[in-house]
Amino acid sequence: MDAAQQEATARARELQRNWYGEPLGALFRRLIDDLGLNQARLAGVLGLSAPMLSQLMSGQRAKIGNPAVVQRVQLLQELAGQVADGSVSAAEATERMEEIKKSQGGSVLSNTTQSTGGSGAPTVKRVVREIQSLLRSVAAAGDIIEAADTLAPSHPELAEFLRVYGAGRTSDAVAHYQSHQS
Repeated sequence: MDAAQQEATARARELQRNWYGEPLGALFRRLIDDLGLNQARLAGVLGLSAPMLSQLMSGQRAKIGNPAVVQRVQLLQELAGQVADGSVSAAEATERMEEIKKSQGGSVLSNTTQSTGGSGAPTVKRVVREIQSLLRSVAAAGDIIEAADTLAPSHPELAEFLRVYGAGRTSDAVAHYQSHQS
């Protein structure tokens, strides 16, 4: 690799750090380890070609162009955390990865959880996940926590919102949402 290629790769990794909170190589390797995948399986779940995944991991390509793929990455990160804390078994994780693979973006839930109440209104969990997805597409969890810490002295409610929806678990965000409905 020549100096220009090394510089381009370093620049791509820095952009990834800004956009996704860390270089995608580190993020994808962690997902592979935490979820017991190989690169080909991860590419399949995300809806990327294996060469595209490789280019993103190596820094030859900086950005994930498809918003649905970005959402799948976020869902896999959440799933990996649930596997790590023991709240989701390996068998459940495999099933959830199939649901994530089928998700088209826009909606981050599988068809079985997209059900709406009798009024046709979206479920609370769906609304919460949309809020989480939007916040997480704007900034990485660490940046959201940092912003929340900055806001906390003057705007504690906004700081709590950022922490719960931007960096917290979906179950905690659902509880928060329900407690703030009139």
